Amino acid sequence: MFEKLFKLKEHGTDVKTELIAGLTTFLAMAYILAVNPGILSEAGMSFQGVFLATAIASAVASIVMGLLANYPVALSAGMGVNAVFTYTIVLNMGLSYQGALACVFVSGIIFILISVTGIRSAIINAIPAQLKLAIGAGIGFFIAFVGLKGAGIIVANEATLVSLGDFTNPVVLLAIFGIIVTIILVVKGVSASVFYGLVITAVVGVIGGICGIEGMPGLPQQIISTQFDFSLFGTFIDGFKDLASHPQCWVAIFSLLFVDFFDTAGTLVAVASSADLVNEDGTLDNIDKALLSDAIGTVFGAVVGTSTVTSFVESTSGVKVGGRTGLTACTTGVLFILSIVFYPLIATIAGCSAVTAPALVVVGILMAQQLKGIEWDNLVYATSTFVTIVFMILGYSITNGIALGFIAYAVGMIASGKMKQVQPIVWILTIIFIIYFGFLI
Repeated sequence: MFEKLFKLKEHGTDVKTELIAGLTTFLAMAYILAVNPGILSEAGMSFQGVFLATAIASAVASIVMGLLANYPVALSAGMGVNAVFTYTIVLNMGLSYQGALACVFVSGIIFILISVTGIRSAIINAIPAQLKLAIGAGIGFFIAFVGLKGAGIIVANEATLVSLGDFTNPVVLLAIFGIIVTIILVVKGVSASVFYGLVITAVVGVIGGICGIEGMPGLPQQIISTQFDFSLFGTFIDGFKDLASHPQCWVAIFSLLFVDFFDTAGTLVAVASSADLVNEDGTLDNIDKALLSDAIGTVFGAVVGTSTVTSFVESTSGVKVGGRTGLTACTTGVLFILSIVFYPLIATIAGCSAVTAPALVVVGILMAQQLKGIEWDNLVYATSTFVTIVFMILGYSITNGIALGFIAYAVGMIASGKMKQVQPIVWILTIIFIIYFGFLI
């Protein structure tokens, strides 16, 4: 059955590898189950309700991606876009959270339309091959930075913006231990090394009481949750009243579209490149169905009560341990369903950033290897790559890095007299990016 559904042999993988990859992806992105409710609750939403909506939307969207597109990409409520939802649309623009959910729903419908018509895939396939490599490597640096920041290895500093954290802090020490162990496993060529490194770090953290909350050392008092909050389901319908009367609703919808579109584009390019899903002509295999799956996830997420659902770059952690097909995504989806029942236990591990940091850092190292494909002697490619990576990290945004990388590429092609070699879609996107920076942020 699995062979028929996912074509495992064709992709050089097997059931065991895919299951391990799915579990690795889940552990790397399970933090969203704690983080997303925390952000959306500031918009007046029920914390438990958002948790349930996040888990269900993540499960359904990941399984749809696995079955429809056969991509090893898991989905959940996107980081960054959930901040747009709470701090921009609700707290700044003044929409209710129901109105914001309605905006998410409308943006998802628009995504479905442009996915079905092939507009999204045309845009992604039009991205120059060198920029695709730059985006993939840049995301590697970005998620490594996210991991280091979350574990406290890198901290804020008023004088220098960032600096090293407190290396006597147990959480920091656990993260460093995990990074070292995982790197050793990778260097020795151990299969599923990222996953084993994550497990070893979690075990040490639980034994040491670093990852625990209350009760036994490292373990919660309650393992199974029996109370579920369905209060947010369907509330987006009430939000259409806000859309009819609020003058900034279309600005909100465009903001959600813009951030999600290019976050998804960057993630799918990075994951597809790592999973050998790029065709000889540089296009992504089965990209139309992958984009449609992503759009369906957004619509379903709004219905159950969470912000925009998008493809997660943490999926690369599963790819790096061998995940190549939709069975990886489906496995992650099933684990999200189980997380609804085992939330107290999941929160113990997912809430400990020191456990997930090693996986993110090592995956970042592996993704950065794409830089070897950059034609560094070509200053147009070198400049656009540099700009993409630097601003993706320092701007703390995949979207901003891609946008500035496009602008740098366009300027470089003009300066080198190669304007005719640039596809029209690239020019259109460059103009949109300039407008975005000039008027929308």
